[in-house]
Amino acid sequence: MNQVHVQELECLFVLSEELHFGRTAARLGISQSRVSQLIGSLERRVGVRLVDRTSRRVALSRFGAQFVDEVRPAYDALDSALTGARERARRGTLCRLRIGFHGSVYEEVTEAFRRLRAEEDVTMELREIPWGSPFTAVLGGRVDAVVVELPVHEAALTTGFRFPPQDRLLALADSHPLAAADRVDVEELGGLDLLRPVGDAPDYWMTAQVPHATPAGTPISSTTGIATVHEGLARVATGEHGMLVCRPMSERTARSDVRYLTVDGLDEPSQLGLVWRTDRTNRQLTALTGHLRDQFTRR
Repeated sequence: MNQVHVQELECLFVLSEELHFGRTAARLGISQSRVSQLIGSLERRVGVRLVDRTSRRVALSRFGAQFVDEVRPAYDALDSALTGARERARRGTLCRLRIGFHGSVYEEVTEAFRRLRAEEDVTMELREIPWGSPFTAVLGGRVDAVVVELPVHEAALTTGFRFPPQDRLLALADSHPLAAADRVDVEELGGLDLLRPVGDAPDYWMTAQVPHATPAGTPISSTTGIATVHEGLARVATGEHGMLVCRPMSERTARSDVRYLTVDGLDEPSQLGLVWRTDRTNRQLTALTGHLRDQFTRR
């Protein structure tokens, strides 16, 4: 296949319509001898005569007619794909937008996705990413953007939209002694073993999710790593661990064996961001930012 030149195929297709070397040359903007060269070259590559030539007429051979019928659809599809790619490149858009996330995608976010799909005619593809690897997929080009916990200090990344800050709650097993109350003091985190995300996230991001110590300096134990929030809630339910989660997550993952407690004195809220590679900014990502802003402004 790599030996067949596109120009040879194009020449054969035009000749099959014109059945005249002169008119074919005029349509392609080349000489008549060049048409003969291209057809002869293609016939040598395929290994059979494709065109019957006489002094009075030009016609496709039986094999040539069959070859055109078989190859033309693939050629047209390739031509259409290239034309579409050039047009999208000119407009700075994609036909498919891959969005990574961890945890769950909230209703306001999916509505923004629907609006973007209708406005830009783009297919939205959602991929869950490990909790502890928020930036790997987008930096590696496996997704076009991610909805992940902030902060983001990577020089190569742009935070296009910051979601409204949310309270961070403590998830504990319903049987845990502290779960009898509705709230705990931040210093009580020093007596717990908090689950932490496991992955290749930078240290500053890991520390933001699970602090090393309370405000008074009491160390916070964190002996167990988890890949997803849902895995963490299953471990919390056993009674051995606690986990810090955002309020929207607690509202969407209600379990009878897990309680969510307000943490008094925990100053840093939880905040998500829509993040993408700065060198891959495009119109659709910018438009998605606008739709997200509209969704959360009207709340």
